[in-house]
Amino acid sequence: MNPVKPRLTFEEYLEYDDETDNRYELIDGALIALPPESEPNDAIANYLFLVLVNLGIPFRLIRPHTCEVQVSVLQAGDAQNRFPDLVVLREEHLAMTQKRLTIKLDMPPPLFVAEVVSPGQTNRNRDYQRKRHQYFDRGIAEYWILDPDNETVTVFQLNLEQNSQQYVEVGQFQGNDLIPSAVFPRLELAPDQIFRAGK
Repeated sequence: MNPVKPRLTFEEYLEYDDETDNRYELIDGALIALPPESEPNDAIANYLFLVLVNLGIPFRLIRPHTCEVQVSVLQAGDAQNRFPDLVVLREEHLAMTQKRLTIKLDMPPPLFVAEVVSPGQTNRNRDYQRKRHQYFDRGIAEYWILDPDNETVTVFQLNLEQNSQQYVEVGQFQGNDLIPSAVFPRLELAPDQIFRAGK
């Protein structure tokens, strides 16, 4: 007989330590272990890190795979926390995350998040739908979905002027299209460059 695992609040989760390096999403109070990243997805996120550093973004503000973002539960089964493949922090986050690299709901949102889609329909639905709604609700200014299967980059941005209830889809870009970014207006980057990093 398996012992019943306790249901954790988010505050209890933040204090939880099983003395491993495992990462967990908290779903309905239960800890769900996240699998390790695949090498190609890791390479894509790290390539984007290098591009942003070369653009002049301070390297301490760019966090591939290590930054946790607390998000609201918008429907049953949503995780209370996400580990985006890449997060760009605000300067003030550095002082707020000295103990733990978690951007909590009472902190300003990150400037930018990117997710590299893993194979499988469940992963696609999570990145294109659930995470999109949660990141919008969290007030994250720009969200990119990097899709290695289709070699596309989909860009979503907040549109505060129109008081929108969802992200505005700026477009889906592929090949040599330059990816537009409101957060990084000097960026000159095409999907081909990104996806070559994962091959």
